[in-house]
Formats: sequence, structure tokens, C-alpha cells
Amino acid sequence: MSESLNNFYFVITEEMEDERIDKCLNELMTSLSRSYIQKLLSSGNITVNNQKIKASYRVKSDDKIQVSLPPAVTLDVLPEKIPLSVLYEDNDVIVINKPKGMVVHPAPGHYSGTLVNALLYHCSENLSGINGVLRPGIVHRIDRDTTGSVIACKNDTAHMCIASQLKAHTIVRRYHAIVHGNIKEEEGSIHTLIGRHPVDRKKMSVRSNGGKEAITHYKVLKQFDKYTYIECQLETGRTHQIRVHMAYLGHPLLGDMIYGPSKCPFQLEGQTLHAKILGFCHPSREEYIETDAPLPEYFKHLLNIL
Repeated sequence: MSESLNNFYFVITEEMEDERIDKCLNELMTSLSRSYIQKLLSSGNITVNNQKIKASYRVKSDDKIQVSLPPAVTLDVLPEKIPLSVLYEDNDVIVINKPKGMVVHPAPGHYSGTLVNALLYHCSENLSGINGVLRPGIVHRIDRDTTGSVIACKNDTAHMCIASQLKAHTIVRRYHAIVHGNIKEEEGSIHTLIGRHPVDRKKMSVRSNGGKEAITHYKVLKQFDKYTYIECQLETGRTHQIRVHMAYLGHPLLGDMIYGPSKCPFQLEGQTLHAKILGFCHPSREEYIETDAPLPEYFKHLLNIL
């Protein structure tokens, strides 16, 4: 791949031959959704050998593909002066220690008070536009009630680089959590498929087929009477992955009312899950950067109680 401003160039290899172009580009440009790629195809923003083609086109070896990303649309989402805990920042990326209760990007019912609103103010709208007007700079997200590290990108080149690392599973993501029960093994791995729940479409579940590969590695940090303090390292990043995997193991996260018990003996707002360590290769300096988000006060207080 090579790039110039908002233009990206690819040469198809033999391994990719005969794939539909929208699927092929979805694999090459992981930050773009397949539906967005199809829109780019229909608008003529993608050419093969300087020719416009349809989404049904199957690529051939040595095809030369050009993807031209349109200029970012003026945002309807407004910047808001919301305090941010910045773990790392430069001209390419910013890593935030997200508090509990903050939604990452605007969605129905949450068009203000989000991390995006705060980033637009903090970064003076200097954020990548690849993920659209509602998710500027956002490469990945964590749940509303999960705290900790979230990385955002300030330009499209950085965005593509971080998205590629996410796809290649080279970004280090270690979470701390408290789960129900005592885990007998000191460490282990969970390797399943995860997909939408067959009945409740708002939930995810372990599937025997039809899901996407999901791998979580865990180790015990401390055992309590009825609970276990653990660290989980993500190899993949499926929606609700740690929550689903620990429930599947028989040890749902404390405070998780969706995948765990409906009643909690502590006054908690959602699951006890914190994205503590985030490590990545810097997009322009090509050096390893690692941030460590301190545990939130509620989490430390809960550990003291236990």
C-alpha cells in the first residue's frame, strides 16, 4: 500500500485474486466498513486500473486500485469543554483514560457528553475523518461503563496505521477485572466464536457457528472469598468480548447486569472492567509506546473492601 493525502493505492497479490473488491478492501483498509466501501464504489471514489467498477467486481493479480477518501463533512456534533485525563498525546495520536459512564461516540440518546465531544474541543477538531462525522478520530471503543485507555487518531495516516495494528492483533490491550467466584487455574485462555445472541440482539454470545473468532488470555492477580481479581489480555477485540468470555467460563464480571447476576451486593454502575495497559507502535516514529491507566477510585475502593 502507498498513500498520498486522502488517496490510497494498492496492488493486488495472487493471494487476494478472485475476491470481491469490497471484501478485499475491507481487509486492506480495516478502518473502513464494507458498507462505506460500497458507497465509495458507487460514487466513483474507487477505481481499478483507472476504471470505475462495481462492488461485485472480483480483483485480479496485479490490479492497481486507487481509493480516494472524500473530504470530511462538517460535523453536527459540537465540541464540549469536558475535562479529559490524557495519558499520552502528540501530533498523531491521543490516549485518554475514559471515566465510567462516558459514551465513546455519539449515538441515539447520546449526542452530547461523549468522548468525541470532548476530543473535538481538546483537539480543536484536528481528528481523522475516516470513521465518519459521528466518530472522528475513533479507531476502537470500550463500553460506556468500562473505564480506561482509548486511543484516538489526529490524522488519516495515523488512523490507518493503528487500525492495521488492531487487525493484526499487535496492539497490547490488558484489562483488569473482578469476577464472581474463585478461578481455580492461575492463568488460561478462552478461544471461541462470538456473535449476536440468537434471541436478544442487544447481547453477544459464544456461538458454535456464525460468529467471529475471539481469543482472551487471563491470569489471576488475587483471590478473595467469593470473587477473583484478574487481568485479561485481548488477542482479538470483539464486542463485549471479556464480558462474554468470563460469563462463558462461569465467572461473570462483578456488576455486569447483562451477562451476570441481576442483583449486585455492591452499589456499582455496570461491570468492574478497566482497560489498564495499551501498547502500540507509533504511526510515524515507529517506536513502541505503552500507557498505563490508573485504576479508578471506585475500583480501588472495592478491592480494599474485598
